[in-house]
Amino acid sequence: MSVDSIERPVQWSNLKTQDFAADARERCVAILPIGSTEQHGPHLPVQVDTLLASEVGLRAARHAPASTPVLVLPPLWISLAEHHMGMGGSLTLDFATLHAFVRCVVMSLGRQGYRRVLLLNGHGGNIAALNTIVDLLTIETAVPVATATYWLAAGAAFGRILESQDNLLHACEAETSMLMHLRPDLVDMQAAQSVRAPMRGFLEPSGTHRWRPIEHWSCSGVVGAPQFASAEKGERLLNAAGETIAARISDGSIWSEEGAS
Repeated sequence: MSVDSIERPVQWSNLKTQDFAADARERCVAILPIGSTEQHGPHLPVQVDTLLASEVGLRAARHAPASTPVLVLPPLWISLAEHHMGMGGSLTLDFATLHAFVRCVVMSLGRQGYRRVLLLNGHGGNIAALNTIVDLLTIETAVPVATATYWLAAGAAFGRILESQDNLLHACEAETSMLMHLRPDLVDMQAAQSVRAPMRGFLEPSGTHRWRPIEHWSCSGVVGAPQFASAEKGERLLNAAGETIAARISDGSIWSEEGAS
């Protein structure tokens, strides 16, 4: 069951003006899910990253203790997906536009009195950019801003749940499982069973970096093993991600300005 079926006032876009209590804004965590519109192989839709980032944000909001109120903003559905542009359905921003959009959201939140903002990332191509954006906005604004990529934050838990992978890759066992739980109507498991894909690819750390398109690693656009996916794994993965993010945003140390003494 999706957490959307649980009635709690955590979705920013569903609230009315009077619901935004002024006295709670300073301790409220505002989560901006950042997804992408890009190819996810022959078996998953292009909205995967946006759908999953939003769902993790909602679960985090509902797992957070009452002492940490959380509101989840409407997701950003397009980001940095240049490496997928060779495949149908993919859309991309450039860095300047992504930075400008996030900056405007953060500054708007600051003007409204919010002092804790999490950029919840659901797309691997955004990781380096969001780290830089957080650095720039922290220097520019008085608003504490953090970013978290949900599968990196929950990596240990994901590794215990997945059979064929250590963590999330692309259109893989993890993403396919989560979509099977949330939107099975959008998953073509027959196509997933016949996908040919490498088990290693562009998200692996190394000592050097060079930009490459997804086709450099995978002709199918998939990295990982979607044939091992199941809805049961998907629910466990989403819960693990939501619980992990809830714990992170409830830890006051990430919002504190105090350093070592």
